[in-house]
Amino acid sequence: MTRLLLVSMILTVLGAIKLPIEHDLAVSHRQENFRGVEFNLDLREKLGQLGFVAALSGFRSIVADGLFIQAHVAWEQTEWGRVLLLFRQVTTLQPRSILFWDMAAWHMAWNASVAAMNDQTQPRLSLRVKAQREYFALGKDFLERGIKNNPDRPQLYESMARLYKEKYKEHERASEFFAKAAVLPGAPRYDRRFSAYELSYCEGREREAYERLRQLYDEGEKERLPTLITRLKFLEDKLEIPQDQRIPAKER
Repeated sequence: MTRLLLVSMILTVLGAIKLPIEHDLAVSHRQENFRGVEFNLDLREKLGQLGFVAALSGFRSIVADGLFIQAHVAWEQTEWGRVLLLFRQVTTLQPRSILFWDMAAWHMAWNASVAAMNDQTQPRLSLRVKAQREYFALGKDFLERGIKNNPDRPQLYESMARLYKEKYKEHERASEFFAKAAVLPGAPRYDRRFSAYELSYCEGREREAYERLRQLYDEGEKERLPTLITRLKFLEDKLEIPQDQRIPAKER
Protein backbone atom coordinates (compact mmCIF):
# COMPACT_ATOMS: atom_id res chain seq x y z
CA MET A 1 0.00 0.00 0.00
CA THR A 2 2.89 2.34 0.78
CA ARG A 3 4.50 1.70 -2.64
CA LEU A 4 1.18 2.18 -4.42
CA LEU A 5 0.59 5.43 -2.57
CA LEU A 6 4.08 6.64 -3.47
CA VAL A 7 3.57 5.85 -7.19
CA SER A 8 0.22 7.60 -7.13
CA MET A 9 1.78 10.68 -5.56
CA ILE A 10 4.58 10.73 -8.18
CA LEU A 11 2.11 10.46 -11.04
CA THR A 12 0.01 13.26 -9.55
CA VAL A 13 3.03 15.53 -9.22
CA LEU A 14 4.22 14.76 -12.76
CA GLY A 15 0.76 15.39 -14.11
CA ALA A 16 0.60 18.72 -12.34
CA ILE A 17 3.94 19.69 -13.87
CA LYS A 18 3.06 18.39 -17.32
CA LEU A 19 -0.28 20.17 -17.75
CA PRO A 20 1.00 23.79 -17.80
CA ILE A 21 3.89 22.76 -20.08
CA GLU A 22 1.51 21.14 -22.55
CA HIS A 23 -0.75 24.19 -22.36
CA ASP A 24 2.18 26.53 -23.09
CA LEU A 25 3.23 24.35 -26.03
CA ALA A 26 -0.29 24.41 -27.46
CA VAL A 27 -0.44 28.20 -27.14
CA SER A 28 3.00 28.48 -28.74
CA HIS A 29 1.99 26.28 -31.66
CA ARG A 30 -1.11 28.42 -32.27
CA GLN A 31 0.92 31.62 -32.09
CA GLU A 32 3.50 30.20 -34.49
CA ASN A 33 0.61 29.28 -36.78
CA PHE A 34 1.40 25.57 -37.08
CA ARG A 35 -1.52 24.98 -39.44
CA GLY A 36 -2.07 21.37 -40.34
CA VAL A 37 1.13 20.22 -38.60
CA GLU A 38 0.56 17.05 -36.61
CA PHE A 39 3.30 16.07 -34.19
CA ASN A 40 3.30 12.37 -34.94
CA LEU A 41 5.59 9.66 -36.29
CA ASP A 42 5.19 10.92 -39.85
CA LEU A 43 6.56 14.32 -38.82
CA ARG A 44 9.29 12.55 -36.83
CA GLU A 45 10.43 10.79 -40.01
CA LYS A 46 10.42 14.04 -42.01
CA LEU A 47 12.38 16.07 -39.48
CA GLY A 48 14.68 13.49 -37.97
CA GLN A 49 15.23 13.16 -34.25
CA LEU A 50 16.84 16.56 -33.69
CA GLY A 51 14.22 18.44 -35.70
CA PHE A 52 11.35 16.61 -34.02
CA VAL A 53 12.68 17.41 -30.55
CA ALA A 54 13.13 21.03 -31.66
CA ALA A 55 9.52 21.13 -32.88
CA LEU A 56 8.37 20.20 -29.37
CA SER A 57 10.63 22.66 -27.61
CA GLY A 58 11.89 26.21 -27.77
CA PHE A 59 14.75 25.40 -30.14
CA ARG A 60 12.84 25.46 -33.43
CA SER A 61 14.42 28.71 -34.56
CA ILE A 62 17.99 27.60 -33.86
CA VAL A 63 17.58 24.24 -35.58
CA ALA A 64 15.77 25.82 -38.55
CA ASP A 65 18.59 28.33 -39.02
CA GLY A 66 21.13 25.51 -38.98
CA LEU A 67 19.17 23.55 -41.57
CA PHE A 68 18.81 26.69 -43.67
CA ILE A 69 22.61 27.04 -43.77
CA GLN A 70 22.88 23.40 -44.80
CA ALA A 71 20.36 24.02 -47.58
CA HIS A 72 22.47 26.92 -48.83
CA VAL A 73 25.53 24.66 -48.96
CA ALA A 74 23.52 21.99 -50.79
CA TRP A 75 22.42 24.65 -53.30
CA GLU A 76 26.03 25.65 -53.95
CA GLN A 77 26.76 21.99 -54.66
CA THR A 78 23.60 21.69 -56.82
CA GLU A 79 22.26 18.83 -54.69
CA TRP A 80 18.63 19.57 -55.50
CA GLY A 81 17.14 16.59 -53.71
CA ARG A 82 18.90 17.59 -50.51
CA VAL A 83 17.87 21.24 -50.96
CA LEU A 84 14.25 20.11 -51.22
CA LEU A 85 14.46 17.86 -48.14
CA LEU A 86 16.14 20.51 -46.01
CA PHE A 87 13.69 23.25 -46.96
CA ARG A 88 10.78 20.97 -46.16
CA GLN A 89 12.25 20.56 -42.69
CA VAL A 90 13.00 24.26 -42.32
CA THR A 91 9.51 25.39 -43.33
CA THR A 92 7.91 22.80 -41.06
CA LEU A 93 9.89 24.08 -38.10
CA GLN A 94 9.33 27.77 -38.89
CA PRO A 95 6.08 28.09 -40.89
CA ARG A 96 5.76 31.79 -40.06
CA SER A 97 9.07 32.72 -41.67
CA ILE A 98 8.35 34.32 -45.04
CA LEU A 99 12.02 34.08 -46.01
CA PHE A 100 12.14 30.30 -45.73
CA TRP A 101 9.06 29.70 -47.89
CA ASP A 102 10.21 32.25 -50.46
CA MET A 103 13.74 30.88 -50.70
CA ALA A 104 12.46 27.31 -50.95
CA ALA A 105 10.19 28.25 -53.86
CA TRP A 106 12.96 30.24 -55.56
CA HIS A 107 15.44 27.39 -55.37
CA MET A 108 12.94 24.92 -56.82
CA ALA A 109 11.07 26.97 -59.45
CA TRP A 110 14.01 29.07 -60.59
CA ASN A 111 17.38 27.49 -59.80
CA ALA A 112 16.58 23.78 -59.93
CA SER A 113 14.28 24.16 -62.94
CA VAL A 114 16.99 25.96 -64.93
CA ALA A 115 19.52 23.30 -63.96
CA ALA A 116 17.11 20.58 -65.11
CA MET A 117 16.53 22.28 -68.45
CA ASN A 118 20.28 22.68 -69.01
CA ASP A 119 21.16 19.17 -67.87
CA GLN A 120 23.68 17.93 -70.46
CA THR A 121 23.48 14.37 -69.12
CA GLN A 122 19.86 14.13 -70.35
CA PRO A 123 19.80 14.18 -74.17
CA ARG A 124 16.00 14.04 -74.47
CA LEU A 125 14.42 17.48 -74.46
CA SER A 126 11.01 16.12 -73.45
CA LEU A 127 12.44 14.68 -70.24
CA ARG A 128 14.28 17.90 -69.44
CA VAL A 129 11.05 19.84 -69.91
CA LYS A 130 9.22 17.35 -67.69
CA ALA A 131 11.82 17.74 -64.93
CA GLN A 132 11.67 21.50 -65.29
CA ARG A 133 7.90 21.58 -64.81
CA GLU A 134 8.16 19.26 -61.81
CA TYR A 135 10.42 21.83 -60.17
CA PHE A 136 7.91 24.55 -61.05
CA ALA A 137 5.29 22.49 -59.22
CA LEU A 138 7.53 22.07 -56.17
CA GLY A 139 8.06 25.82 -56.02
CA LYS A 140 4.33 26.39 -56.34
CA ASP A 141 3.66 23.90 -53.54
CA PHE A 142 6.00 25.75 -51.19
CA LEU A 143 4.25 29.04 -51.95
CA GLU A 144 0.78 27.55 -51.52
CA ARG A 145 1.67 26.12 -48.12
CA GLY A 146 3.49 29.31 -47.19
CA ILE A 147 0.39 31.36 -47.99
CA LYS A 148 -1.76 28.96 -45.97
CA ASN A 149 0.47 29.58 -42.96
CA ASN A 150 0.80 33.32 -43.62
CA PRO A 151 -2.49 34.46 -45.17
CA ASP A 152 -2.09 38.00 -43.86
CA ARG A 153 1.28 38.75 -45.47
CA PRO A 154 1.60 40.08 -49.05
CA GLN A 155 5.09 38.82 -49.93
CA LEU A 156 4.25 35.21 -50.81
CA TYR A 157 1.24 36.28 -52.89
CA GLU A 158 3.66 38.44 -54.88
CA SER A 159 6.04 35.50 -55.30
CA MET A 160 3.17 33.33 -56.52
CA ALA A 161 2.22 36.05 -59.00
CA ARG A 162 5.78 36.14 -60.33
CA LEU A 163 5.80 32.35 -60.61
CA TYR A 164 2.66 32.39 -62.75
CA LYS A 165 3.98 35.29 -64.80
CA GLU A 166 7.54 34.14 -65.44
CA LYS A 167 7.31 30.35 -65.35
CA TYR A 168 3.77 29.38 -66.29
CA LYS A 169 3.12 32.43 -68.51
CA GLU A 170 -0.38 32.66 -67.02
CA HIS A 171 -1.04 36.39 -66.84
CA GLU A 172 -4.57 36.05 -65.50
CA ARG A 173 -3.43 34.07 -62.48
CA ALA A 174 -0.52 36.46 -61.97
CA SER A 175 -2.97 39.37 -61.95
CA GLU A 176 -5.13 37.55 -59.43
CA PHE A 177 -2.28 37.05 -56.95
CA PHE A 178 -0.94 40.58 -57.30
CA ALA A 179 -4.48 41.77 -56.55
CA LYS A 180 -4.65 39.54 -53.46
CA ALA A 181 -1.36 40.96 -52.25
CA ALA A 182 -2.50 44.53 -52.89
CA VAL A 183 -5.36 44.42 -50.35
CA LEU A 184 -3.25 43.15 -47.46
CA PRO A 185 -1.76 45.39 -44.76
CA GLY A 186 1.70 46.65 -45.66
CA ALA A 187 1.41 45.80 -49.36
CA PRO A 188 3.45 48.09 -51.64
CA ARG A 189 1.63 50.39 -54.07
CA TYR A 190 3.06 48.60 -57.10
CA ASP A 191 0.96 45.47 -56.46
CA ARG A 192 -2.13 47.26 -57.83
CA ARG A 193 -0.24 48.37 -60.93
CA PHE A 194 1.28 44.96 -61.52
CA SER A 195 -2.13 43.33 -61.24
CA ALA A 196 -3.50 45.69 -63.90
CA TYR A 197 -0.43 45.20 -66.11
CA GLU A 198 -0.87 41.42 -66.08
CA LEU A 199 -4.59 41.71 -66.80
CA SER A 200 -3.81 43.84 -69.86
CA TYR A 201 -2.20 40.78 -71.47
CA CYS A 202 -5.32 38.64 -71.03
CA GLU A 203 -7.43 38.11 -74.12
CA GLY A 204 -11.02 39.08 -73.47
CA ARG A 205 -10.30 41.18 -70.37
CA GLU A 206 -8.90 44.23 -72.08
CA ARG A 207 -11.80 46.48 -71.09
CA GLU A 208 -11.41 45.67 -67.40
CA ALA A 209 -7.66 46.16 -67.62
CA TYR A 210 -8.14 49.50 -69.38
CA GLU A 211 -10.51 50.76 -66.69
CA ARG A 212 -8.12 49.77 -63.92
CA LEU A 213 -5.12 51.35 -65.63
CA ARG A 214 -7.05 54.50 -66.37
CA GLN A 215 -8.15 54.73 -62.74
CA LEU A 216 -4.52 54.49 -61.65
CA TYR A 217 -3.53 57.12 -64.22
CA ASP A 218 -6.20 59.50 -62.94
CA GLU A 219 -4.87 59.21 -59.38
CA GLY A 220 -1.97 61.47 -60.28
CA GLU A 221 1.63 61.79 -61.37
CA LYS A 222 2.99 59.15 -58.99
CA GLU A 223 1.10 56.45 -60.88
CA ARG A 224 1.96 57.68 -64.38
CA LEU A 225 4.98 55.46 -64.88
CA PRO A 226 6.34 54.46 -68.31
CA THR A 227 4.97 50.91 -68.24
CA LEU A 228 1.52 52.11 -67.20
CA ILE A 229 1.48 54.68 -70.01
CA THR A 230 2.63 52.07 -72.55
CA ARG A 231 0.01 49.49 -71.58
CA LEU A 232 -2.71 52.13 -71.40
CA LYS A 233 -1.92 53.43 -74.90
CA PHE A 234 -1.89 49.86 -76.21
CA LEU A 235 -5.37 49.24 -74.81
CA GLU A 236 -6.68 52.56 -76.08
CA ASP A 237 -5.70 51.51 -79.59
CA LYS A 238 -7.01 47.97 -79.24
CA LEU A 239 -10.34 49.06 -77.74
CA GLU A 240 -10.60 52.00 -80.17
CA ILE A 241 -11.15 54.47 -77.38
CA PRO A 242 -12.38 57.84 -78.81
CA GLN A 243 -9.60 60.38 -79.20
CA ASP A 244 -11.19 62.87 -76.83
CA GLN A 245 -11.21 60.25 -74.06
CA ARG A 246 -7.58 59.17 -74.43
CA ILE A 247 -4.70 60.37 -72.29
CA PRO A 248 -2.71 63.29 -73.79
CA ALA A 249 -0.51 62.45 -76.74
CA LYS A 250 2.51 63.88 -74.92
CA GLU A 251 2.29 60.94 -72.52
CA ARG A 252 3.46 58.65 -75.29
